[in-house]
Amino acid sequence: MPLDHLVFHGLRNLQPIDFKPNNQVNLIAGENGSGKTSLLEGIHVLGMGRSFRTRNMRHVIAHDGDELMVHGRIAGSPPVPFGVRRRRNEDELEVRLAGERVSRLSRLVETLPLQLINPDAFRLLEGSPAGRREFLDWGVFHVKHDFLEAWQRARRALKHRNALLRHGRMDPDSLAAWELELVHWSERVDEMRSAWITAFLPVFEETLNGLLPLKDLQLRYSRGWDRRKSLDELLRQGRDVDRQMGFTQQGPQRADLAIRLGKRPAVEVLSRGQQKLVVSALKLAQGRLLEASTGRRCVYLIDDLPAELDDTHRRLFCRWLENMRCQVFITTIDHDALADLWQAETPVEMFHVKRSASGSGTLLPLE
Repeated sequence: MPLDHLVFHGLRNLQPIDFKPNNQVNLIAGENGSGKTSLLEGIHVLGMGRSFRTRNMRHVIAHDGDELMVHGRIAGSPPVPFGVRRRRNEDELEVRLAGERVSRLSRLVETLPLQLINPDAFRLLEGSPAGRREFLDWGVFHVKHDFLEAWQRARRALKHRNALLRHGRMDPDSLAAWELELVHWSERVDEMRSAWITAFLPVFEETLNGLLPLKDLQLRYSRGWDRRKSLDELLRQGRDVDRQMGFTQQGPQRADLAIRLGKRPAVEVLSRGQQKLVVSALKLAQGRLLEASTGRRCVYLIDDLPAELDDTHRRLFCRWLENMRCQVFITTIDHDALADLWQAETPVEMFHVKRSASGSGTLLPLE
């Protein structure tokens, strides 16, 4: 369900914001530094409990403010209000959902499925496996209800095994017990990841073909250990080397999603514009599979859509968004670059983030 009300206070350089977004396309124009990306950041904090621009949430709070408050409401019968507060002098977030305080961020993530397409999204192709694991696990989390528990238990067992490996006098019985736990939950994580990628691949291929046909592009899931051997066997055989390294070298924490064009990594072959279309296809396919599996739709945050894309591919991308009927928030420096890309029947609202002489940004309707 889409967001029908957003309220932000103390968000970077933005003046307090209270607005009712469109249930489909929301275009947000503004000069560089006006605060339009900060608006997307506020929605991201609301849905994820963290920023996509910094790991330190204190940096998201207005420099002259004591706290950040972001509130939203999901349309429905009844509507669902929720919000996040972060005080500068505290380390913990205060999260409220439907009027009640909740302690688990996973409840927030479940409430508002978000997909972000911004310049950092290129890391799916050129970055470390950690970003691709996060992409993979987002999809599994939203369609497999028991995934979070399995992932947390595997991570806990891994943490204990690594601690024992670094301990001067390692207890063999304790090591064996945690390895047993690690193997059990790692295999469960792998099963759910494998099932998800099997469902995801045809959706991704169809989406990519609609944006940029690349017949030789391949996605291959690697589970993080040799498929010809059991993880139990590999952990026992690798104890000495793992002890020397100080950490476990094989397991689901080493999983990856290889993206290749022919025999080479896609990032080495594709142009920057082609890379953006591949990343966009990955993100759109996430939303399509989520809706097909659960009936729920993603909210998309798209920072500077026109960048890297020609007019033809901008139109193709916008057509996908229209056909998915999802809610999107799109920033741009020049609203004219996007204003005419939509079909007449598509609901589109335009906003302008205006920067004042003091440097603060104000959100205004764009007539």
